[in-house]
Amino acid sequence: MSLVITASVILAFLAVYLAYNFVFKPYKLWVHFNKMPGVPAVPLLGNAHQFEREPVAFFKQIQSWCNDYPGRFFRMWLGPVPAVIMYNAKDAEIIFNSNKHITKGFVYKFLMKWLGTGLLTSTGEKWFHRRKMLTPTFHFRILNDFLEVFNEQADILVEKLDEHADGKVLNIFPEITLCVLDIICETAMGKKINAQGDGNSEYVKAVIRMSDLVQERQKTPWFWPESVYHRLGIGKEYEHCLHILHGLTKSVIRERYEERQMSRNPTESSSGDRKSKRLAFLDLLLTMQDEDSSFTFSDIQEEVDTFMFEGHDTTAAASSWALYLLGLHPEIQQRVLEELDQVFEYRNEPCSMEKLNQLTYLGCVLKEALRIYPSVPFIARKLEEDCKIHGYDVPKGTEAVLLIYMLHRDPEYFPDPEKFDPDRFLASNTTKRHPYSYVPFSAGARNCIGQKFALLEEKVVVATILRRFQVESVDSRDQVNVLAELILRPEKGIHVKLTRRH
Repeated sequence: MSLVITASVILAFLAVYLAYNFVFKPYKLWVHFNKMPGVPAVPLLGNAHQFEREPVAFFKQIQSWCNDYPGRFFRMWLGPVPAVIMYNAKDAEIIFNSNKHITKGFVYKFLMKWLGTGLLTSTGEKWFHRRKMLTPTFHFRILNDFLEVFNEQADILVEKLDEHADGKVLNIFPEITLCVLDIICETAMGKKINAQGDGNSEYVKAVIRMSDLVQERQKTPWFWPESVYHRLGIGKEYEHCLHILHGLTKSVIRERYEERQMSRNPTESSSGDRKSKRLAFLDLLLTMQDEDSSFTFSDIQEEVDTFMFEGHDTTAAASSWALYLLGLHPEIQQRVLEELDQVFEYRNEPCSMEKLNQLTYLGCVLKEALRIYPSVPFIARKLEEDCKIHGYDVPKGTEAVLLIYMLHRDPEYFPDPEKFDPDRFLASNTTKRHPYSYVPFSAGARNCIGQKFALLEEKVVVATILRRFQVESVDSRDQVNVLAELILRPEKGIHVKLTRRH
């Protein structure tokens, strides 16, 4: 009899536990969030079943929903996960000013198999320690050392583009992407992959395809379970790309490590004929390992893969969008050309740090292009504590999604927001602007550690192209469909006509 009573008590507790955690709590959460303005949703699926599958239509759908909420804030359900969608500076400030809300949103977990828990995806103590350790690797002196690579690859790019400077239409986006891949591979790993010479290499195709695969999975809840995804064709393609990407990274780390060990052996290096290699991000990481043995090869791989992921698509997109906007506005392009001609004595002169710092108007152009077309169109954080956002009590665990693309179009801070106006970023016009109204590289504790690297690289690439060619964009703004994926990209590229400057 006592066993029956005990079993009955256990079953009762189990029933209460299940009812509380899987019925009452979700229902309470559902009721709480549905008091906020937001897109009508259904339990469990949330709004996921409403998402447009085609990328261009999906982005237009998000914009349409944003236009429905004048407060620049609304609620959405990502499957069973509640999210608050923000695109105003005051709400963004709550997230960026906090040292608590540093955990990336759950959609970033689909990057972890590729990037591990490196600087982009880690949180808590590991992130704080890694950020502090890696910050010196982007010091001014080290960035100056990378300039030689920027210049070399930009020169290769303009030589390729010269073959198309005949008035015919050229899609410049893939050409810039290959240039940036060459830059990031050499500066991150010390590895020349010759993407500009062989854009069909396995590695080049894998790194470009990987972003598409991750984006597709992020917005498709039925792809989220590992047991389902990796049985599908798209999951197998992901594994194939991952094998290629990790294979190269591991082999380069091993090769670079062995070279460093040999260089320390007097019998191996006494001949003095060992070829000196440029400093790469990987070398800095290996030096850190010398000083801290707890920093393992796996940790090094995480950061190299992260740098590769964050450093190629973003800069390629930013440079391409800047050239596109300049090609639509010849009067602004002319001001840039005049500045370039004043700063550089001759067309093939390498870009030095001193010369680049003098290109103040070009700097304004690049910032305005990033306002209109931010390379990263949104960021997501998981709230680590209860807080009040937009006047609502938002509980711990909620996904907070900041739509940077829409934030940058707030007419309160950017009147006539669709107008391309680099003068917005003259020093006299920025002093009274809300500090979180413009965040192309995020902000706060988790701002992009590589933003100086990216802006410097973009400046070199764009300046090198414009010193050789004038650019005319073929398609108007309303003809260029935008894909707001992991990176903000043009659906069918950036089509331009190039004219040689004399």
